[in-house]
Amino acid sequence: MSAANLLQLLVAGITMGAVYGLVALGFVTIYRCSGVVNFAQGEFVMLGALLTVYLLKVAYLPYPAAAAVAVVIVVLVGVLVYQMVVAPLRQASVLSLIMATLGVSLFIQNDALVAWSARPAALPPFSGDIPIRLGEVSVVPQSLWVILMAAVVLVALYLLNNRTLFGKKMTATATQPLAAGLVGISTGSMIRWSFAISAAVGAFAGLFLAAMVPMNFASGTTFGLKGFVAAVLGGWGKSTGAVLGGLALGIVEAFSAGLLPTGYKDAIAFLVLILILYYRPTGILGASLAGAE
Repeated sequence: MSAANLLQLLVAGITMGAVYGLVALGFVTIYRCSGVVNFAQGEFVMLGALLTVYLLKVAYLPYPAAAAVAVVIVVLVGVLVYQMVVAPLRQASVLSLIMATLGVSLFIQNDALVAWSARPAALPPFSGDIPIRLGEVSVVPQSLWVILMAAVVLVALYLLNNRTLFGKKMTATATQPLAAGLVGISTGSMIRWSFAISAAVGAFAGLFLAAMVPMNFASGTTFGLKGFVAAVLGGWGKSTGAVLGGLALGIVEAFSAGLLPTGYKDAIAFLVLILILYYRPTGILGASLAGAE
């Protein structure tokens, strides 16, 4: 394989890795505040994509308005998931919460199937689809948008968590919920906000992704699972680790697709998960699922 082909695979891997990183950031945002692993996170991605397609192509809203309305709707869905499913089970076991969020995932999937059928739908690229030539490598403009979006979300979450009183309240809720409640922090409100932020991140990932890859009702499961793998790979509970894990997973997938039969590509994510859990369960940045920061 030539150097140009290797660089092309690297660009493709970084692009998809940025998407996986965004999904992983959604997982991490909720877990850091509530200790809940939300397996409906992938459905926020799918809803962000399909709602934007519907509002743009059926309701005829302008592109920015369709995207904004879709994100708001997905945020409301995220809050409802917390209020109606997670909040009543806050004292339940981890397994019960996981099963509950898996149930929500299936519920949203089937509703999306009824509403939009199984036909894949796509969005127009944000700034055209004419590739940008960088030497012997072609870069689709949408790839740059996705990478930029991942960087902006990572920086925004870092500033929120480390430079604002609101972020410190969320961190306090995650680390010492009893003490946080005693000093007047509404822990339930903080967890609700974490679901809202996570849903917004997922919706943004979906609408950026749908301009590159057609999406349907089942797409959320695939990207949700890969986002979960990225979060574990990077170090559970670490925002930076989520993005690093996503990039690592995307690059490994891209090179495996270039070197192995295409059918093996999706299996690579689960192979990576097994290897990480066996050899380094704390992930790249050293945080484990049981003891995240």
